[in-house]
Amino acid sequence: MIDLFYAYRPLFDFILINCGLALSQYIVLRAGVFSLASAGFAAIGAYTAAILTMRAGVGLWLGLFIALLAGGLAGAILAVPLARLRGIFQAIATLAFVQIVMSLNLYAEPITGGAAGLTAIPRLAETWHIFAFLACLIYVFISINRNGMGRVFDTLRQDEAVAVSLAISVTRYQTLCFIMSGAIAGVMGAFMAYRNYAITPDDFGFPMLVGILVFVVLGGRSTIIGPLVGAVIMTILPELARPLAEYRTLIQGAVLILVMIYFQEGLVDTAIFKLRNILRKRKPAPQPKEVRHVA
Repeated sequence: MIDLFYAYRPLFDFILINCGLALSQYIVLRAGVFSLASAGFAAIGAYTAAILTMRAGVGLWLGLFIALLAGGLAGAILAVPLARLRGIFQAIATLAFVQIVMSLNLYAEPITGGAAGLTAIPRLAETWHIFAFLACLIYVFISINRNGMGRVFDTLRQDEAVAVSLAISVTRYQTLCFIMSGAIAGVMGAFMAYRNYAITPDDFGFPMLVGILVFVVLGGRSTIIGPLVGAVIMTILPELARPLAEYRTLIQGAVLILVMIYFQEGLVDTAIFKLRNILRKRKPAPQPKEVRHVA
């Protein structure tokens, strides 16, 4: 069993990192923000952690913390212009943000290594580090869903006008979502740098952007387990069919189209809704109480 774990350890690490990136995308979609910026946040976290470790000798925990701050700061800055945009315009703006970050990493060659990226990055992170961070992240999200903030996010996603009528600050909560998304993706990017030995600008380009979006759309964005299931499926699927591994982007695009047509709420959310309907139908209707007339 231990030998099997070590044999598939890189795949397991990849799954954990993708689950974290999926939650980074989930939190903004949960609040009704059409953001595609998680890949850019991950690139900022990865390059920040890698550069500090290679050139300043920064350790694991400090590197992760600085990557978290860098991603969160980028999210806060990005939220300022996006507060004026809605819908598809937010998607275009965040897509432009990812392209800007990718271009900076590509052309700032003295710092980032240019197209060749950074190599010989010390391998500081272990599997349990990623697992522990992801477990803490899931706990935080469960806590959010159980308090008033989760209900605020649901209101923002379903009808922003209703949220405004209830005196909910749309700008404040959407900014909070961007900061959380940036911080999470920044840490996951740092984990990528500390596990892969090398990073390049192409690692955080359009394929990652589409992949992260597919994780959430496939699983569903109403529950925490949805993005996690989507990340697990889309990470393992190309590995199960090795000849299809080179066509990962094609598979992701096809899955995204099929899900949008047949499972618009995502696999997990659709299954939960159907299960609730079945249980509701099986539950016996309450019998009216007999009224006794007193003479």
